[in-house]
Amino acid sequence: MPLLGSIIKKAYEIRRFPIDIKNADPVREQRKVLRKLLTKAQGTAFGEHYGFSGILDSANLVCSFRAAVPVHDYNSMFSAWWYRSLNGEAYVTWPGRVKYFALTSGTADASSKQIPVTNDMLWAIRKATIRLLVSTTKYDFPDEFYEKGILMIGGSTHLQYNGTYYQGDVSGITAKNIPFWFQHFYKPGKSISREVEWQVKLNEIVRNAPDWDIGIVVGVPAWIQIIFERIIAEYKLRNIHEIWPNFGAYVHSGVSFEPYVNSFQNLLGKSIVYNESYLSSEGYIAYQYPESKNSMVLITDNGIYFEFIPYNERNFDEEGNLKENPEILSLEEVAEGKNYALLLSSCAGAWRYLIGDTVKFTNPAACEIVLTGRTKHFLSLCGEHLSQDNMNRAVKLLQDEMNIKINEFTVCGIRNGSLFGHKWYLGTDSDADALILARKLDEYLKVLNDDYRVERLEAIREIQAEIIPLQVFYEWMKAQGKEGGAHKFPRVLKNQQLKSWEEHLKNYGCQ
Repeated sequence: MPLLGSIIKKAYEIRRFPIDIKNADPVREQRKVLRKLLTKAQGTAFGEHYGFSGILDSANLVCSFRAAVPVHDYNSMFSAWWYRSLNGEAYVTWPGRVKYFALTSGTADASSKQIPVTNDMLWAIRKATIRLLVSTTKYDFPDEFYEKGILMIGGSTHLQYNGTYYQGDVSGITAKNIPFWFQHFYKPGKSISREVEWQVKLNEIVRNAPDWDIGIVVGVPAWIQIIFERIIAEYKLRNIHEIWPNFGAYVHSGVSFEPYVNSFQNLLGKSIVYNESYLSSEGYIAYQYPESKNSMVLITDNGIYFEFIPYNERNFDEEGNLKENPEILSLEEVAEGKNYALLLSSCAGAWRYLIGDTVKFTNPAACEIVLTGRTKHFLSLCGEHLSQDNMNRAVKLLQDEMNIKINEFTVCGIRNGSLFGHKWYLGTDSDADALILARKLDEYLKVLNDDYRVERLEAIREIQAEIIPLQVFYEWMKAQGKEGGAHKFPRVLKNQQLKSWEEHLKNYGCQ
């Protein structure tokens, strides 16, 4: 009934959160968040160890916090603190006992990590999700749109119980804890969402697709594409809008959407709204709203305090590892157009925690950012500083100029005598010449990245490209136990991951 849609829309508008950060004071909000975090956690083992009470009494909260609490990576945070929460101990880094742990997608390292997800963090994620829903009222969708289903593809809600805690993908944890009023809209529903096996879940989604009226789709582009392709093939459709005519918005997350744009739009029957969201295992960091066409806005008042480490040779080595005594900036100190590694202190009990993501500010005053990659997904063998953002743009340009679809890709560094080279693996079923693709990628990157252009003349001798059937990428992800859900293919392969990939290609006869 349209009446229901108008009621839902009005409810969103009435309980509108202050989502427009341009009209707020993000620096002030961040200091308030830091004070709240320190106040609530001062009685924990971590808070007592690092003297949170004294920090709160100091004249300069930010400076005292920096001086007292060291930077942590996952290994230092887990080995000294989080393992105690895994064993059931309460009040370790956050008040209470941790019931959930998120398993990361593991794109940076071979193994997954266990990140605490507290009740306070679940509430913060829910609050940010409502803000994102509220922001859709600015798109002037008809009232009926707010009655439609929301298809959310993430990890399984069937979590592993380990005696004192549950663990699974953060999207599975949040889906398991959705509020009762949202369950009517949520697809694929509780039963299918509990399914662990991706192929079984995919088959069930395809089977049930005609019974749903979907308005919004949420998920990682690669797996959403597969779902759409399967539905179109199963029901002999020309596009996804023939089965879901009210599909009007796609919320993508986890990876840049640029490489997927061309192939994704081929699956549509009409234009839709694209919206980027930045939900990590550590919390809901940012999302896009209508005024920010190509950027997301940091959520500065919702349980996370941000710090930023300039991503350069002073602070990181060539493998993306943090050096000692790095330069660390607060929100008011960042500059436009520079890459920063993110540090988070949060209501999940992470403290000055290096999450491994890098961002670039497109508008510091409005806290607008783009996600540029991972600290260990930069390729810099000799100072070329090739970021994931550079790679995504180059692949998008390649698709546009050559009129081909490249659904997945990855890059690795190679030795060429005493010099270096880059090798691209391009996942496409299109007919193309690998030599031409390599030359084109090289040309684009020389324009996109000055450091790359300089090193291409000096130390990077060759650029190679190999065309790989798309299914080979998906099969490697399956072999890693990372098929479906929120998992992403790593854009840069190094060390053990590279060895595993090369062995996989040999088994498929690709090398």
